[in-house]
Amino acid sequence: MKELKNCIQNQISIDTETLNHIVTHFEEVTLPKGAFLLKSGTICREMAFIASGYLRMYDVVDGKEITFWIGSEGKFITSLSSFIFQTNNLWNIQAITPCKVYTIRRTAHFELSESTPKWLAFDNLLLANSFALLEKNMFSQLHTTAKQRFDQLLQDEPELFNNVPLQYIASMLGIAPESLSRLRKVN
Repeated sequence: MKELKNCIQNQISIDTETLNHIVTHFEEVTLPKGAFLLKSGTICREMAFIASGYLRMYDVVDGKEITFWIGSEGKFITSLSSFIFQTNNLWNIQAITPCKVYTIRRTAHFELSESTPKWLAFDNLLLANSFALLEKNMFSQLHTTAKQRFDQLLQDEPELFNNVPLQYIASMLGIAPESLSRLRKVN
């Protein structure tokens, strides 16, 4: 739980007792490579903090897997709209590598939000960061070149290129795997 505690402490000022109370609501889960944390069409009932490994959010469109996002160590992952509104989830969330995650059930999440102001403050930051990431990704897809998106990802998360299959990275960047190979050769 050290990774989760560090994540929370890096975002908000929190006392040890409250932090320990929050993390008791999380359960450690080990996912082997290829295992699903969540499948599309189901209702999302938990949110996960990635302690180690890589997970990807993807959908299948016309028989082709399209990767929306790749989550790595130190990040939270869930189907936000399904988790909050209990609607059918649109995404698959699958382990790309063996993963250790800490999950919190929806009921525990909302109980904490009502009883623990520090959790609510942290959750609000998570939500704001999620919207900011979505906004950044949408802008990037509309207003930057493939090379600019590649360069930015290489700068922000260079370890992805050593741990994640390139076809997933290419899909997330909105380019063909061959284009990603050409970009990698130039750098």
